[in-house]
Amino acid sequence: MNSVPLERYDRTMIGLHWLIAILIIWGFCLGWIMTDIPGFTPAKLRYFSWHKWIGVTIFTLTLFRIAWRISHRPPQTAVRELGWQRTAAGLVHLSLYGLMLVIPISGYLYSSAAGIQVVYLGLVPLPTIIEPNQALKATLRTVHLILNYSLLSLVCLHFLAALKHQFIDRDGILKRMVPFIK
Repeated sequence: MNSVPLERYDRTMIGLHWLIAILIIWGFCLGWIMTDIPGFTPAKLRYFSWHKWIGVTIFTLTLFRIAWRISHRPPQTAVRELGWQRTAAGLVHLSLYGLMLVIPISGYLYSSAAGIQVVYLGLVPLPTIIEPNQALKATLRTVHLILNYSLLSLVCLHFLAALKHQFIDRDGILKRMVPFIK
């Protein structure tokens, strides 16, 4: 349908996109599993640690991804989208970036309010920035959950939009970010 070849994102942006996507899925799955384990078992504590490490990694990679995006022009697209579609896509992308930053912060604050220090990769203790507070802990837990389910909803919307472009619009836009599609 589209006669003008689309530019791809650069390898760094593609790599960051997929690495962060995998980490988000892994972190979400771990969060779901670990909260269903009763008590404080060694497996549950290990999953909590991994979950926190994933969150810190996503936060750091997202900062790098934003800096890369600011300093590198995104590829042009010849795809003609309706104004509302372009606006919606922009809002979804902006919300995804925001949530990839805010969710790890909410988890970090939740751990601090619970009186549990985050030790990245079991090696680097991160500073505790708020004192333990049970009421704040409960609020931050709820905030963290709501933000995560918001991210899940937006990721599903993003995925469905990509499938729409690939199989309904047949405009080739998915080729810009998927390295193995020619």
